[in-house]
Amino acid sequence: MRTVALAGSAAMVVLALQNGSATAAPTHTPGATAVPLSAPARAAAIETAQRHAGAAARELGLGAKEKLVVRDVVKDANGTVHTRYERTYAGLPVLGGDLVTHVAANGSLKGVSKAAKARISVPTTTAAVSATSAGKTALKAADTAKATAASSRKVVWAAGAKPVLAYESVVKGVQHDGTPSELHVVTDARTGKKIYSYEAIETGTGTSQYSGTVPLGTTASASGGYDLIDGGRGGHKTYDLNGGTSGTGTLFHDADDVWGNGSVSNRQTAAVDAAYGAAVTWDFYKSAFNRNGIAGDGKAAYSRVHYGNAYVNAFWDDSCFCMTYGDGSGNADPLTSLDVAGHEMSHGLTAATAKLNYRGESGGLNEATSDIFGTAVEFFANNSSDPGDYLIGEKIDINGDGTPLRYMDKPSKDGGSADYWSKSLRRLDVHYSSGVANHFFYLLSEGSGAKTINGVSYNSPTYDGSTVTGIGRDKAIQIWYKALSTYFTSTTDYAGARTGTLQAAAALYGSGSAEYNAVAAAWKAVNVN
Repeated sequence: MRTVALAGSAAMVVLALQNGSATAAPTHTPGATAVPLSAPARAAAIETAQRHAGAAARELGLGAKEKLVVRDVVKDANGTVHTRYERTYAGLPVLGGDLVTHVAANGSLKGVSKAAKARISVPTTTAAVSATSAGKTALKAADTAKATAASSRKVVWAAGAKPVLAYESVVKGVQHDGTPSELHVVTDARTGKKIYSYEAIETGTGTSQYSGTVPLGTTASASGGYDLIDGGRGGHKTYDLNGGTSGTGTLFHDADDVWGNGSVSNRQTAAVDAAYGAAVTWDFYKSAFNRNGIAGDGKAAYSRVHYGNAYVNAFWDDSCFCMTYGDGSGNADPLTSLDVAGHEMSHGLTAATAKLNYRGESGGLNEATSDIFGTAVEFFANNSSDPGDYLIGEKIDINGDGTPLRYMDKPSKDGGSADYWSKSLRRLDVHYSSGVANHFFYLLSEGSGAKTINGVSYNSPTYDGSTVTGIGRDKAIQIWYKALSTYFTSTTDYAGARTGTLQAAAALYGSGSAEYNAVAAAWKAVNVN
């Protein structure tokens, strides 16, 4: 296969690096670590790759009606360039058509990661049912307390066994627990039957409630005093919804730049936790991955606290690129703990990279990714008021009995999550099917058996009774991020996650290395072979 077109975008990234537009890669991993571009250089690399996209599509053997749309370009320290594409067919978006090309520094194509294995083609792009009819089907599928009319667009659905002409309808409303709803429903444009659906709203100095006294990034206001705007981290802003459920509410402002008092009765306290969580997550991405913000473009999300009344949840909404926190049962335990903040904002990271579909096994991997990075954020913070652990949501008392929301060493301890893969896994809620990947990550990091870490006791079993030796959390995090950002696609399932993490381990540490073998052993220990 000729790869001149594919090498073109790689050359652009190399040129950006030569011009000093990027910083050096971390030294703790080999040359497959991603090297960040400045925001202008990244935009230029994407633009150049897009100019080559037509030729790249031909080199990849795509059909005449298919076009590639560049979504991201990642350059490794060893010169490998990973270009992430969306696809269109006859001008229609292809859902499940995303792919990533992996081009070596010499321009040779090392491989392609595809969300859909089947060739993209449909007999006709003329629908037998109307968009209005598809919208009605979507409204019926919406189990929400309130729902507005659905908006529908014609697409090609390629995430199934065979591509079909379809409609994607979006129904917005409110879920029964008060969480906003943005339900995406895919219906067959020939028969009008529902094919697939998923929920796009993904649920998880001041004195904070959970992390003690912490530093905050603030900005002096022109009118005097200070605003809770972190100018050093992309301009992250923290807002008070004051019980509202829409808009941004009021930007937090303080006269003396001393925020909160650690008590839930002080409205600033939840804002301190939220702003601190956003700052630590930003710093973790920068330190661990040289990533400049959630989307890699240097731009901050924003946070909203005091959502609704006694709302027992937190959620990431990619449409506003924002984090929202409720105040918990009786408005007594805001869901602003550090691991929850890292969890929810990492949904934004997944949306900016693999875009794992939020349903079935890919949805479980989506949730697990947020648990993995939320845990990593907590360890990274090294905060004595909230030491790192492999428990999810242990500070917010969401169960009302002091127990965590989830356990990574043995996920089934929460009463619903799966420890191991089975055929029934795809029928579980994504917060429970995530257990397999969480268990894998714990085993890869710490190994099996009984141990105590930061005062917490763990005892992780294995499916086959094997003994797994961990490689350390830092290496496990690098492998998961590498797989997410360069090998996973929207339809990746557990088998695909095993393949992707092995590819990542091989790229970072070498095929057959101790790290590579540990990845294989940890997947085997959770029954993914």
